[in-house]
Amino acid sequence: MRIAICDDEDAQRQLLKGYLEEWSKLSGISLEMKLFQSGENFMFFWEEDKEYDLLIFDVGLGRMSGLELAAKIRQQDNEIPILFVTGYDEYMSQGYEVAALHYLVKPLDKQKFFEVLDRVKRKGKQEVKLLFKTENGSLSLPLFKIWYVEARAHQCVLYTDGEEYMIGSSISEMEEYLGAHKEFIRCHRSYVVNLRHVSIIVKSQLTMDDGRRLPVSRSTEKGVNQAFIDLYRGSLN
Repeated sequence: MRIAICDDEDAQRQLLKGYLEEWSKLSGISLEMKLFQSGENFMFFWEEDKEYDLLIFDVGLGRMSGLELAAKIRQQDNEIPILFVTGYDEYMSQGYEVAALHYLVKPLDKQKFFEVLDRVKRKGKQEVKLLFKTENGSLSLPLFKIWYVEARAHQCVLYTDGEEYMIGSSISEMEEYLGAHKEFIRCHRSYVVNLRHVSIIVKSQLTMDDGRRLPVSRSTEKGVNQAFIDLYRGSLN
């Protein structure tokens, strides 16, 4: 697990680091930790590296509060767990406005902290996230949120249940990237689809769970049908 700790007090950063190391030994989970002393410092590195499993923020960070920092993160990533650790419980309601995983008040209760880490560990086993380069920056999405990808010129459009993003990759590159996961298959020269969101396949067309329809080419028809059957039969699990 990769975890970022952002707190302006060195003693608190070291306390959290020590607790995390203790939990790592108890749980058998290997940890990589990054420590930051300000929101600005964290954001500088976040723009280049968004692959974290948990963010731990203090509310009172200085010029950029932990709540402001979390709001900026949520503009790019709605899924990454954020844990607030602070001495001020009056900010708790605001913490949940940015979809915080949990809110722990100082002095930190180690057992409660470990319980939160256990929740993150269980969630991480169920969820794989992928990183994409969009016209507005980097985007991190869980596999289940990706419905399909459509070729558009030399780029692609990635579709979720309610959003679409322009991705700076070709459809062949997306096929290779997504194809490493059993849910995804190229059903047409212009489409890579997540079979988890497909409700029915009839010859030259498939229908998504929300009614959207995508073409299935003659050359991919057999492979798409077999992959769909295998996925739900469990032979690929």
